[in-house]
Amino acid sequence: MDKAGTVTIDGNQAAATIAHMTNEVIAIYPITPSSNMGEFADEWSANGRRNLWGTIPRVVEMQSEGGAAGAIHGALQGGALATTFTASQGLLLMIPSMYKIAGELTPTVFHIAARSLACQGLSIFGDHSDVMSTRQTGYGMLSSNCPQEVMDLALIAQTATLQSRVPFLHFFDGFRTSHEVAKLVEVTQDTVRAMIDDSWVEAHRQRALSPAHPVLRGSSQNPDVYFQARETVNPYYTELPGIVQGAMDRFAELTGRQYRLFEYEGAADAERVIILMGSGAEAVHETVDYLTGRGEKVGVLKVRLYRPFAPERLLAALPETVRSIAVLDRTKEPGSDGEPLYKDVVTALAQQVMSGESRFGEMPRVIGGRYGLSSKEFTPGMIVAVYEQLAQEQLKNHFTIGIHDDLSHTSLDWDERVRTDAHEETFQAVFYGLGSDGTVSANKNSIKIIGESTDLHAQGYFVYDSKKSGAVTISHLRFGPDRIRSSYLIGDGDANFVACHQPTFLEKYDLLNYARQGAVFLLNSPAAPDSVWDSLPSNIQQEIIDREISLYCIDAYDVAQRSGMGKRINTIMQTCFFAISGILPKEQAIQSIKDAVQKTYGRKGRRITELNFKAIDETLACLHQVAAGGEVKAKEERTSLTARASEFVQQVTAEIIAERGDMIPVSRMPDDGSFPLGTAAYEKRNLALEIPVWESDICTQCGKCPFVCPHSAIRSKVFHESELESAPENFKSVPVKAKGYPEGYHIAYQVAPEDCTGCTLCVDICPIRDKSNSSRKALNMAPQPALRAQERDNWDFFTQLPEYDRSQLKINTIAGSMHLQPLFEFSGACVGCGETPYVKLASQLFGDRMLVANATGCSSIYGGNLPTTPWTTSPDGRGPAWCNSLFEDNAEFGLGMRLAVDKQREMARELLEELSGQLDQQLVQAILEADETDEAGIHEQRERVKLLDAALAAIDSDAARNLLSLSENLCRKSVWIVGGDGWAYDIGYGGVDHVLASGEDVNLLVLDTEVYSNTGGQTSKATPRGAVAKFSSGGKATGKKDLALLAMDYENVYVARVAYGGKDTQTLNAFLEAEAHPGPSLIIAFSPCIAHGVDMSNNHRQQDMAVKSGHWPLFRFNPENIPQGKPPLKLDSRAPSMPYRDYVQSETRFNMLWHTHPEVAEALVEEEQKFVNHRYNYYKQLSQLDWSDSEEVAQVKATARAPVAAPDATPEGEK
Repeated sequence: MDKAGTVTIDGNQAAATIAHMTNEVIAIYPITPSSNMGEFADEWSANGRRNLWGTIPRVVEMQSEGGAAGAIHGALQGGALATTFTASQGLLLMIPSMYKIAGELTPTVFHIAARSLACQGLSIFGDHSDVMSTRQTGYGMLSSNCPQEVMDLALIAQTATLQSRVPFLHFFDGFRTSHEVAKLVEVTQDTVRAMIDDSWVEAHRQRALSPAHPVLRGSSQNPDVYFQARETVNPYYTELPGIVQGAMDRFAELTGRQYRLFEYEGAADAERVIILMGSGAEAVHETVDYLTGRGEKVGVLKVRLYRPFAPERLLAALPETVRSIAVLDRTKEPGSDGEPLYKDVVTALAQQVMSGESRFGEMPRVIGGRYGLSSKEFTPGMIVAVYEQLAQEQLKNHFTIGIHDDLSHTSLDWDERVRTDAHEETFQAVFYGLGSDGTVSANKNSIKIIGESTDLHAQGYFVYDSKKSGAVTISHLRFGPDRIRSSYLIGDGDANFVACHQPTFLEKYDLLNYARQGAVFLLNSPAAPDSVWDSLPSNIQQEIIDREISLYCIDAYDVAQRSGMGKRINTIMQTCFFAISGILPKEQAIQSIKDAVQKTYGRKGRRITELNFKAIDETLACLHQVAAGGEVKAKEERTSLTARASEFVQQVTAEIIAERGDMIPVSRMPDDGSFPLGTAAYEKRNLALEIPVWESDICTQCGKCPFVCPHSAIRSKVFHESELESAPENFKSVPVKAKGYPEGYHIAYQVAPEDCTGCTLCVDICPIRDKSNSSRKALNMAPQPALRAQERDNWDFFTQLPEYDRSQLKINTIAGSMHLQPLFEFSGACVGCGETPYVKLASQLFGDRMLVANATGCSSIYGGNLPTTPWTTSPDGRGPAWCNSLFEDNAEFGLGMRLAVDKQREMARELLEELSGQLDQQLVQAILEADETDEAGIHEQRERVKLLDAALAAIDSDAARNLLSLSENLCRKSVWIVGGDGWAYDIGYGGVDHVLASGEDVNLLVLDTEVYSNTGGQTSKATPRGAVAKFSSGGKATGKKDLALLAMDYENVYVARVAYGGKDTQTLNAFLEAEAHPGPSLIIAFSPCIAHGVDMSNNHRQQDMAVKSGHWPLFRFNPENIPQGKPPLKLDSRAPSMPYRDYVQSETRFNMLWHTHPEVAEALVEEEQKFVNHRYNYYKQLSQLDWSDSEEVAQVKATARAPVAAPDATPEGEK
């Protein structure tokens, strides 16, 4: 038996380890939660890690999952060993290639982090909906239940596919297993070597397509032979279960870990058995151990090989005494009479009974149930409820567990208080953090430190929603002497340790519900140690007393600030945890934390590492124990923000905000996925430590601060001074300075204190300084807590002020346009987000007439992730109608919206003309000839249509009723197709290209972060040369795709390239011109991102440097100028005025390459400098052309070429 050490890793890394070791070509594409597998493979190859045969696997990123599957198919046919990783919709895109790969008997393993499919809504979390959609492809399907099994069965799948020629899906639950960090016994290279017979590899290579021994493969077959050909593969599938079990047996001989196709655990004489697969099986196993220890005759059958399904082996694994079986599926198939695993089990039992050879006497009673969709919790209490159901005389079939179904009444009740005895010696800890504050990263390091420094088993699982940084994260850590099977969260009253890394959470969440009697509570608080007790809410104080909790505090933000860490408090809070918990000796723990810091941040430069070390050293002196037991405050009565909201918001939205979404019954959820707008205003995240304060006496009222605000948290309004009669005492306003407003009008700039994120961008952009005090600007940051109550009242008053008539505003100026109400507010985007100012601007200018098709990505998550949406309505109820279809089809989706609007407008006009004899002729003519090219014209048309609707209501005819249902389309509607660069440059580019070529009146807004931001920062075709990103660990060697230049090849496409931090007026004009253009428009918006490795408070500086260095030239291309004899291309930025090197060295994404591959970095920056100079000159040449002379334009395009490429700049590991 091989001797192996332990590693503390997650399920994704476990799968990637085996995949990289046993393959030669790896085609990847990012999709949550599987992206990490590709990231590991890319990094390892970039660093020169070799596979089992001594070569470095070639890792290639494709433009989509379908492309990845196609590349794998080709690589396999070429004789290479190849693999890929994916999930959810990505797996669905692979299905056509999977049929081909299986049909051609080609060995491969696809590793799948199983995830929900987008149905009534998108979910990034785990269930089996995706893998169940592939069960008919011909792939073998092998299920792993935990990170240890992921590593083990990844090898078993690879072995089986090479021996059998049948391709495999190796799947495990997304997030619950893919992201669970656990202590594993490592599969050694010697074990892998012993498992894989090179004769199988050689046979695969011999079957490769080659001119040396040519064959035709992939023919087109006719009815005479196709059927017979499909049946030829039967022997391969018949033999496969035996091959897989044989591989499992060989693996057991090598490692001591025995697996079986169907693994039974429980009483030998069990009468009640649960059958399932995936991570839930481990929780059932734990519960079975607990129940059998108390004399219960129960068991669990874990399904590992799901395809091909081996009924004889399943039946043989069940105890003969079984009388009742519950089959649990982690998927839903609407309209089916049962889910897949249930139907397979029923069929297996029925077939045996019909054969007359049943080993159970009579057929056991079988019921099916659904559980755990989208990572819904599956706890011992729920498992006990299923076993109790199996003991009933009348069984409930097709049940659900884990939800409250008051609509179809499918759900079983369960007792949340049920606990097993698995954690009597386990240390359990819960940490509340904020997305991007480093809490999750620190806890992952903690698990690894404990896993590697002690004999304890370790488990870490991290709960966070789909939102960007700024959302709550809850880390669940367990450490104990025995194997941890608990694939569920730490329960209420079970945690030995609770940490709150953000003091504002005290008001929002019942943090101490997790704490057990005598637990420790660590609080990050700005209050002095002797004031902390008084700062606590009364319910927290009472919980501390009642549960005898030990309270510790630290002002982590102060320590971080003094240590140069900014707002990153992760290592500080991690140090506190080790200092208090006593899991490791203090000195050993501190050294281990420093070692982890070096390993985590070493690539990013010595400065970051040293700052972390300084913070660690300063932490212990600032950690204090607080004496509890003082007087408990009177219970605070706060008016609910949702008190005046709709019933839906009170019963659904507010409950999800309060972390009680699990308890919402089925009947309260919308059946088609439609939700009300404007709900982000109820969230009040209170993230800002400081907020901007307006100095009205020196403000010039330029409007720049609301223009740049990523969260619409600072706004301007113009209103009559009479409105101030009921203003709060501290509300600020001054007479408006701009011309064109009536006498007596005031202006106010007001911040929403509980919605501001404290990004400081408004202060940064402010151009005004006090002449007598240069440190005082017209906006200055001040601590939020002292201002919160006052500014909340001011904000409430501000929102009640009337909106100024938009038809009278000068919306082509920054100041004028910023008086328009944003219909996109308080999103869950990252602090300082570079995307949202553009989205907000579009909502201000066009939101009252917008239809938005939003590609999956950052903008769909901060725009449409429950519980709230930032899209909102005007006082008259108008607002953007928003929908997300998929990642890959967004351009086509938006085009469909345009076609529908135009067709219904056409129908409405036809009906209007048909009914004109029964209507006011002048009204009909005015509607048909309306000019809606400006705000006044749009308003007038809406008023006319209101009159029309009133007249139609009085006409009793089908035509009138039809027109009444279509009349809104007589008013102008604006279709916006929004998404990121991953969509527009890569997976959706084919659709983008087609829609631009269509000539239809749609507006495409590409929020270009130059990486796949939503999935964690992977390379896209928008990624610049020399940047280090996930999937290009060795630096991207190729240049950025010029999407704008490609779009300009079409005759009627408006194109703009903008960066609001480089030139805000150009951005504003581009939006106005794009929407006015009667054809396709494309705005490509530079959007700095945290993935660039910059402090987002420097967002504007980075945009300005990008423009000045030539990285992001600004221009507008308006084809309407061509017939007028004007050049359509207008350059809005000057020639590069600063070295490109200065720009790239200001961002970690570029300068990381100097730490890892300095020669490559130098070569690439020189190459890119030549390119940006050449590109500017090329654009300048195009801007001076007469575009009506198509031959001249074509000649210039043909002769203009990029400069000769620099010498080969590929890192050694990628050659």
